[in-house]
Amino acid sequence: MTDQTMHFQAEVTRLLHIVTHALYSQKEIFLRELISNASDACDKLRFAAQTDDALWEGDSELRVTISADKAARTLTVADNGIGMSRDELVSNLGTIARSGTGEFVSKLSGDAAKDMALIGQFGVGFYSAFMVSSKVEVISRKAGESQAWRWTSDGSGEFTIGEAERAGRGTTIILHLREGEDEFLDPARLRSIVKTYSDHIPLPVVLKDGDRDETVNAASALWARPKSEITEQQYKDFYHHVAHAFDEPWMTLHARAEGKLDYALLLFIPGMRPHDLFDPARKPQLKLYVRRVFITDRCDDLVPAWLRFLRGVVDSADLPLNVSREMLQNNPVVARIRQAIVRRVLSDLEKRAGKDAGAYAKFWENFGAVLKEGLYEDQEHCEALLKLARFRSTTRDGWVSLEEYVAAMKEGQSAIYVINGDQAEQLKRSPQLEGFRAKGVEVLLLTDPVDDFWLSVVHEYAGKPIKSATRVGTDLESVKGDEPEKKDEEKAEGAALGTLIALLKQTLGDAVKDVRESKRLTDSAVCLSADDNDMDMHLERLLRMHQKLDQARPRILEINPAHPLIRSLAERATQPGASDALADAAQLLLDQARVVEGEPPADPVAFAQRMARMMQKAL
Repeated sequence: MTDQTMHFQAEVTRLLHIVTHALYSQKEIFLRELISNASDACDKLRFAAQTDDALWEGDSELRVTISADKAARTLTVADNGIGMSRDELVSNLGTIARSGTGEFVSKLSGDAAKDMALIGQFGVGFYSAFMVSSKVEVISRKAGESQAWRWTSDGSGEFTIGEAERAGRGTTIILHLREGEDEFLDPARLRSIVKTYSDHIPLPVVLKDGDRDETVNAASALWARPKSEITEQQYKDFYHHVAHAFDEPWMTLHARAEGKLDYALLLFIPGMRPHDLFDPARKPQLKLYVRRVFITDRCDDLVPAWLRFLRGVVDSADLPLNVSREMLQNNPVVARIRQAIVRRVLSDLEKRAGKDAGAYAKFWENFGAVLKEGLYEDQEHCEALLKLARFRSTTRDGWVSLEEYVAAMKEGQSAIYVINGDQAEQLKRSPQLEGFRAKGVEVLLLTDPVDDFWLSVVHEYAGKPIKSATRVGTDLESVKGDEPEKKDEEKAEGAALGTLIALLKQTLGDAVKDVRESKRLTDSAVCLSADDNDMDMHLERLLRMHQKLDQARPRILEINPAHPLIRSLAERATQPGASDALADAAQLLLDQARVVEGEPPADPVAFAQRMARMMQKAL
């Protein structure tokens, strides 16, 4: 079969342009990425061979081999891992075949250092080889297959693929180095890079120097070593390997349990939000080992989905080596390890939040929305998660905890008030908060989509009910504030107001659930509110956006009796012919309330016509 030339996916072409033109100060990280990928390939072979011993092909000593040819100016990184088929070479090296591709492209900034970090974050570190190479060849034979394949590219937008020869399974990557990159042909330099970045790889990394083969890494599982023997830099290097990340870990958790259960943990919370954090699959990405033998990186039961931002390794001595992914489901050993991980992570987060509020705020900005999923899904840990939760509010800058909120509650205030929406600054201007603002009552601003759901199952904190500020039953009269009462003469008279309310109800009909005098409005003429037993208005809007609801439910229209417009309308409502004269005004009041809530008018054409008529009358 002749070689076939194919074009890279557009996203890969852009990525390669960044890499090949990057003036990056640490070019040597390409070797870390290639060694890390080779180690993963060996892990995958070890797992697959548990159920198919023939895949070993008589070669069970897994290793990564590095060799340099000064005459040819090539650097070769080879492994005897799982290998790749032709289709896998095209898919893995020709496309970014994973969720988040669009996000990846949107985040590319043109800043070399930032974009290189992003390349690592998206798990495409292979392309970093083009920082030092004018051409890259990949020769691979998949375990269990006889045909090898060669993938070749100069990084300019296309690649060729064709048949090749390889003595055994695995992958060989040959880098044809650019001019000026001769340092990567020096055995001493290569030895130093491996010791710096890949010493933790739990299989031998062998450097071939002439006739001499030298294992240049410790080749031991970092998580199995005592913490006292591990430096901060070694932890960081292992995080870069296991998470395929370029950022610094925000927190490192290294623990070992012996007794009824025997397992080791080496877990990390990333310093940056992973690109696939909000992938609909919500899959955890911890690697499970059994007695230092890789089993899987897709054990969904190892941690709950609301801790899917964790990266790292769990190594159990109590599971069988031939355990399958199906056997891991509902496994009692896995369930107990899961409980231990959850308790430890929540405990360490609580300690960090108490010691360093600034650092914890950074964590919450990255992962708070994910952690709050546990409030809805995990009642067992709900109380601990509520302690960790942080919110924006109407009365202070930065983040506030529920404990801090309760401590600052006003005299006479009996509930924790919240309001849901899309943007904090927009929520602060909501008419529904005018009464709270006048009394100095703090309201928490909830802007994550998950907030609408956990509020349906979490109803109180520390004995204080959690109430939506959009509910009509919200009672502020008992709260002692500094705002003086409005004088009676500033309000529409009771009889006139009652007449106006009756007229509005008649005119609007089924478009509203009710029309009521507002106890909360101070500046705005109208607002919409939900009855105590109705669905939250923001949740309803989300469900309609996702076609889970057919249409909006009628809401309560609140009118402000102290507003000049309402006073004028109330006075006109007592005069003959008011029903016809105020028909347009009634509809416009409802449309105004909808627009303030972020809703379009029910009938935009009719809205425009009414507005034109009202303007004509005024002029």
